[in-house]
Amino acid sequence: MFTRLGFIFAGQGAQAVGMGKDLAAASPAAGALFAQADRLLGRDLSRLCFEGPAEALTRTSNCQPAITVTSLACLAAFRERCSLEPVACGGLSLGEFAALAAAGVLTAADAVKLVAARGLFMEEACRATEGGMAAVLNADPALVANTCAVQGVDVANYNCPGQIVISGEKRKLETTMAALKAAGVSRILPLPVDGAYHSRLMAGAVPRFAVLLKETSLAVPRCPVAQNAVGRLVADPAEMRRNLAAQITGSVRWEECVRAMLATGAEALIEFGPGQVLAGFMKRIDRNVPVFNVGNMADLEKTLADSRFGK
Repeated sequence: MFTRLGFIFAGQGAQAVGMGKDLAAASPAAGALFAQADRLLGRDLSRLCFEGPAEALTRTSNCQPAITVTSLACLAAFRERCSLEPVACGGLSLGEFAALAAAGVLTAADAVKLVAARGLFMEEACRATEGGMAAVLNADPALVANTCAVQGVDVANYNCPGQIVISGEKRKLETTMAALKAAGVSRILPLPVDGAYHSRLMAGAVPRFAVLLKETSLAVPRCPVAQNAVGRLVADPAEMRRNLAAQITGSVRWEECVRAMLATGAEALIEFGPGQVLAGFMKRIDRNVPVFNVGNMADLEKTLADSRFGK
């Protein structure tokens, strides 16, 4: 039977029309979170999650609070049925805010309000710049980092062995991809995104977000949280606040975050929220660690049916 679990949370890009709808209908706690988000933001975010349209849901200013409330609703539905609590939490980029709420650092309300502002500020930074991103597959991380430094772009994500994402001004991104190909990297995939997330082009979003973070109460966590900006577990609220501001322009060190969580003795991970992107990364990080998904009611039933969760 599991006694040590890690909770992980999806990032931007995992959204899908219909997410959270069955959870809100079946779970009082999940439904209450969607209703709370609607009140806090003064708009029908739940309807956008449940019915779309997809184009509106994909906008950064909508997507970030939508994924966060859905992820927290998944967690709430799980907690109605299972008393197991995590030994560590983590989330990919945006998912870090849901992870902080899961660990008791942020209230669900504060997490939703923060990501709504974060999404708006980042969307505005995208509009003010000409940026893009690309996934670099099966390349030497040092080669990628050095090439990015020379070309004036940034490493946005170290997701898992064999997958790095680079980010920056479109013209420089093109020269970086050409340089990597010339160095022998054969697989580079431009990503369909609105801008250069986790790069210096997001700097315009940082000052206003830092002010909001300063005004938001962060509690001592019930368990440590792996933070993307530093790639390790953090338990000090003051350091967490600094790392959340730095994350907007800094690299997401997801592989390091996962390895730090596993070092606590976590026997399995549960991915909360839409999609199964993080479970896919785990196949490259450590395929021996079981990963469960809770993105809808069917996922929840399947997860809790595993005898290792107890009865």
